[in-house]
Amino acid sequence: MAEVLSKGNLFDPELVTDLINKVKGKSSIAVLAQQTPIPFNGQKEFIFTMDSEIDIVAENGKKTHGGISLDPITIVPIKVEYGARVSDEFLYAADEEKINILKAFNDGYARKLARGLDLMAFHGINPRSGTASAVIGTNHFDAKVTQTVDFNVADPDTNIEAAVALVQGSEGVVTGAALDPTFSAALAQMKVNGVKQFPELAWGANPGSINGLKADINNTVSAAGTNNDVAILGDFTNMFQWGYAKQIPLEIIKYGDPDNSGNDLKGYNQVYLRSETYLGWGIMDGSNFARIVKTEG
Repeated sequence: MAEVLSKGNLFDPELVTDLINKVKGKSSIAVLAQQTPIPFNGQKEFIFTMDSEIDIVAENGKKTHGGISLDPITIVPIKVEYGARVSDEFLYAADEEKINILKAFNDGYARKLARGLDLMAFHGINPRSGTASAVIGTNHFDAKVTQTVDFNVADPDTNIEAAVALVQGSEGVVTGAALDPTFSAALAQMKVNGVKQFPELAWGANPGSINGLKADINNTVSAAGTNNDVAILGDFTNMFQWGYAKQIPLEIIKYGDPDNSGNDLKGYNQVYLRSETYLGWGIMDGSNFARIVKTEG
């Protein structure tokens, strides 16, 4: 166990598996889109656009050019980190207690990583500052998805139908939806002749699917008021990819001021736990998604 205290060691594989499983349970992106490993140096995905339909060729007949375009999408991992100060008693604790502390750190980091993935991929913001990230640029749903439907709190079901029509009108399919609690609450309150139409959403429930469509309810969709989204739906299965570089380093830093707080670790009898993860994602075709948004005012 002593090696765990060396700077720059990796999380134990069991903790990495546990970490990613927790992320999958707390991130709408991870719920709706399958995760694939992303190489540290990134990867290119190639999207072919066939301009015409297939052509019947008669015996001895002439073949004609159908037309094709190729748009590469580059998925480059972005480094994210989280660190926290703990008492230097951690260094002298029994092995079992050190493991418990690392598991607790792992649990907390998983929650932050899950929320951060959504905030970055949905809205292009730095999760800590809540402001637009130049590193992410336009690689996020708010920038790439231009098909929108205005939110009608009295008839959210019609909003969903309109958003689905937009995606299908672009020859796409809808495989999943991420809903803000505001939107799911509106669905839960919908009644026809006094009968609730979506009783499975009552009392803030998150059933996993609505009307057979895979769905997740998460306040990351609205990002605490930093944007107007209340729902994002589309082809998360085929037109969105995300992943992480498998090696997740964990540092136990004993000296200095690694968080630039002005307080020296030794001077305050502390050590600093820091973990870093490389996350990448890509939206293959923004026209295969639609957003339901609140109108200003």
